[in-house]
Amino acid sequence: MRILLVEDDLDMSTALSRALSRRGFHVTLCLDGNTALRQMREGSNDAVVLDLAIPGLDGLHLLHRTRSQGILTPVLILTGRNSVGDRIAGLNAGADDYLSKPFDLGELEARLRALGRRQAAPVRRIECGALRLDLDSGAIFAADMPMALGPREACVLRALLAQPGHAVAKEALYRLAYPEQVPERQDFVEVLVHRLRRKVSGCGVEILTLRGLGYLLRRERGG
Repeated sequence: MRILLVEDDLDMSTALSRALSRRGFHVTLCLDGNTALRQMREGSNDAVVLDLAIPGLDGLHLLHRTRSQGILTPVLILTGRNSVGDRIAGLNAGADDYLSKPFDLGELEARLRALGRRQAAPVRRIECGALRLDLDSGAIFAADMPMALGPREACVLRALLAQPGHAVAKEALYRLAYPEQVPERQDFVEVLVHRLRRKVSGCGVEILTLRGLGYLLRRERGG
């Protein structure tokens, strides 16, 4: 497997690169987010090992940027941030896996090989109108073009697309989009849904408000 290792700690990246190389991986080192973005756009790697605290473009913003551009290379976050909130934020941003430091090298190898097997498998997707959600990557497309969505908009639309024709509670959408927000402000979800209605216009779908239940995504009638 060809691995892009994005880690700005030179001692850590050098040692990890050597260890993975001895286990049969081809590793390319990258020390900052902007360079990593260019590397990921080239699509020459089978997986990315990504630290969050990197210079230039930090790990979460790098994930948001690549996923919004339809770059589906599997990403494993490898970071010292180990709280539940950090893991949720990383996975919601589009990471495929999350491993906290310190870590066991054998576990990292196993997780990378699992990502490789998953990448080789057929893409699982959900479609509604011209919208498509790729379940493995979390990427959302409109008429086969990646949608320009903010991270919170993407969280809400993924949840609605995952269950087309079924109501999703406003509270559940709020928790997905704002995992660490206090105090609770569910009216924020209304703003996100308003934006999404504009962005999905022309895709043959509609987002309905079901009072007391939440929101529902479905094909437009006659679409």
